[in-house]
Amino acid sequence: MAEIKDPENTLILETTKGNVVIELLPDVAPEHVKRIKELTREGAYDNVVFHRVIDGFMAQTGDVEFGKKGSKKFNASRAGMGGSDKPDLKAEFSNVPHKRGTASMARSQNPNSANSQFFICFEDAPWLNRQYTVWGQVIEGMENVDKLKKGEPVSDPDSIVKATIAADKK
Repeated sequence: MAEIKDPENTLILETTKGNVVIELLPDVAPEHVKRIKELTREGAYDNVVFHRVIDGFMAQTGDVEFGKKGSKKFNASRAGMGGSDKPDLKAEFSNVPHKRGTASMARSQNPNSANSQFFICFEDAPWLNRQYTVWGQVIEGMENVDKLKKGEPVSDPDSIVKATIAADKK
């Protein structure tokens, strides 16, 4: 296991391909980190599919409305179109680059429309810099992100089995 320096700001995603550990960046994107932690602690990300996985680019997940397997609203064809019942977030763009393992918020064309969906970069994506809010960096398990089934949309997608903040692990 990676050395966890700050358990309160470390997200552990148990996925169908293995664990992914993400160091959260509250100094870079405080409101986005707060939202990720809030949704994680509510169990909102549990059983949510990776609905859009583009080889050489990124893996997207976090649609807690239509992408949560086993929920009443789960709809594979609509996964990626929903969010949480919380208000959209104001952009917190920074100079932190989008590189391999960067966790960043997905949004519509409106820069202030991030809600619950996020993506993890497979490779450096400099064209996203200062356009999307970076809130974390994978510190362990990137090989498990690499193993996610690809597709747009993904047929029989992998999912987050359970999301946990390291400080809450018992």
